[in-house]
Amino acid sequence: MNISVFGGSRPTPDSPAYEEARALGALLAQRGHAVLTGGYMGVMEAVSRGASEAGGRVIGVTCGDIEAWRPTKANGWVQEERRFQTLPERIQALIEGCDAAMALPGGAGTLTEITSMWNLMIVEALPRRPLILIGQGWRSTFDCFFDALGSYMSASQRELLSFVNDANEALKKLED
Repeated sequence: MNISVFGGSRPTPDSPAYEEARALGALLAQRGHAVLTGGYMGVMEAVSRGASEAGGRVIGVTCGDIEAWRPTKANGWVQEERRFQTLPERIQALIEGCDAAMALPGGAGTLTEITSMWNLMIVEALPRRPLILIGQGWRSTFDCFFDALGSYMSASQRELLSFVNDANEALKKLED
């Protein structure tokens, strides 16, 4: 399968977050999955690196909007770059190009990717597929959201999101 992995750009090599992302990339590749990431630094680099080092296929989805905002280019572990001009096009490519998606911790961009994919599945513009959120931060964030605004979404909409604690649980959930 093609697995999109969303996550923040801040983790640096040798940080726990980077190592968790690297392990996730390796686990996915070891099971024969290709990974799609935003293609740059942080979680994206770590997942790409882990998958590449494990012999997997690494696709980086990059865009001109990001590179105009912050001088950067695809990380060195990207084997295939899919380049778009705008950030919305990039997000759409990550969502539509996957059979499942996982999200490691991140900021506003990661939240945008999660909620965009989730909403497309809610309105049935995208076939249902696993959307697995890794880490207590996402569980806490969405618990607050559901507590405050839960009357706006049905149980079936909430069930489109899966919450797990770590990369190993994410793989188990994917395989279930």
